[in-house]
Amino acid sequence: MTWNIEPTHSSIDFTVRHMGFSNVRGRFENFSANLETDADNKPVSATVTIDASSINTNVEDRDNHLRSADFFDVENHPNITFQSTSITDLGGNNYRVDGDLTIRGTTNPFSIELETSGEAVKSPFGMMVAAANGAGSLNRKDYGLTWNQVLEAGGVLVSDTVKFSFDFELIQAD
Repeated sequence: MTWNIEPTHSSIDFTVRHMGFSNVRGRFENFSANLETDADNKPVSATVTIDASSINTNVEDRDNHLRSADFFDVENHPNITFQSTSITDLGGNNYRVDGDLTIRGTTNPFSIELETSGEAVKSPFGMMVAAANGAGSLNRKDYGLTWNQVLEAGGVLVSDTVKFSFDFELIQAD
């Protein structure tokens, strides 16, 4: 079965340490995802595409800098993509999803733990609905996002570690 994301009830959020002691939070506004499941409703493949230009930290100047060649270079690399290569059942409704994550034209193997809602439910509008969520972290330098600034007191302006989370509501397509 194919499940497509329902964007109005889904989110992709991130947090990056700023100046070593505070957090900057943001999200991506535009993305798509689908999940393929087997006859037992267990995931067998997943694909996510994020419009990198849709980054939103609620500070326009910072968002424009993140879109620039210093970071995402959205003019040349408009999308962040993930394509699963395998999914391992960890028991219950938990899975490890291994795949290829591409950011700024650099692709690396990437794994994330995923929790699904298990059973799908029928919405008041007659559609079958399920959910998936997860969280993790990555090193931004692994994807060519190397811009930084050394602080006078020591340390750097932007952490290398980016923490993220996602919550997807999925609608059965077939």
